[in-house]
Amino acid sequence: MRNSTPWWIRVPLLFFLVFGLTEYFVDSGAKPAFIEYPMVQAFLVVVLFILIGIELILRAVENVMFQTLSPEAQERYMESKAAPWEWKWGKRIYKKLLGSRPIEEEGEIILDHNYDGIRELDNRLPPWWVYLFYVTIIFGVVYLARFHVFGDYDQALEYEREVAAAQLEIEAYKRTAKDLVDVNTVEVLTESSDLSAGKSIFETSCVVCHMADGGGGIGPNLTDEYWILGGGIKNVFNTISEGGRDGKGMVAWKQSLKPLEMAQVASYVLTFQGTTAANPKAAEGDLWVDPDAPAIEESPEMPEAVGDSIPAAVE
Repeated sequence: MRNSTPWWIRVPLLFFLVFGLTEYFVDSGAKPAFIEYPMVQAFLVVVLFILIGIELILRAVENVMFQTLSPEAQERYMESKAAPWEWKWGKRIYKKLLGSRPIEEEGEIILDHNYDGIRELDNRLPPWWVYLFYVTIIFGVVYLARFHVFGDYDQALEYEREVAAAQLEIEAYKRTAKDLVDVNTVEVLTESSDLSAGKSIFETSCVVCHMADGGGGIGPNLTDEYWILGGGIKNVFNTISEGGRDGKGMVAWKQSLKPLEMAQVASYVLTFQGTTAANPKAAEGDLWVDPDAPAIEESPEMPEAVGDSIPAAVE
């Protein structure tokens, strides 16, 4: 009839054993099985109720059997059952940290003070409190030496460091968060999903002025290398966001499109470069040369070759 393991250890242990076996044998991919499958959740709930039910039945049977024992046997049973879980070491540590005298010795430390029958004991300070007090003294000495004697960083410098670190984290996040791009951080998107989204936006909002093939109509031709407000992803993004020339240019789309959407449509617009439109509009603006593009070194024979070709071309 003796059970040396308490119920509050036995029930959770059995439940988590069943839980672990379920997670091991049920293939649920990256997610845990009890999240992926409602049937697993129901199974675990049933298992928990079964374990609790078994425990209640065992305790009821134990109580019935306990009542049939003699008083001496009941006393021996209670002592044997409680012995493994008395936490004697814990009680010893608690008494040591508390540092108080046992009740039998309180007569030796009682003071003469008597307040309406209330007497005062002259117990020592609890060791845990004394140790903690010593720790605060050591901490204070180290703090004083570090920050006031050797001049380590102060609160102002710590604040500046934290702000600088936070700013770096913000900038890094902006570079990877597509929906937070701006004209300074935007880059050409090359993924098919982004270009497909940009095409959808272009065909919905831009073909009226630029035609489906980018050849231009009311708006300028997007297939040539001439740009009114500059080419490149940053200039195209800025033009879409802020609009074109005052009074006769494109409207600003920053109120209608999200930054990611503007980056997508700007990247799609740049795919028209080098293509041939069915009815291209005459070039407008200035020839765009990317300032970040690597310079092409001219061959030493280039002037001579060009000069030799001029008479032939004239003829």
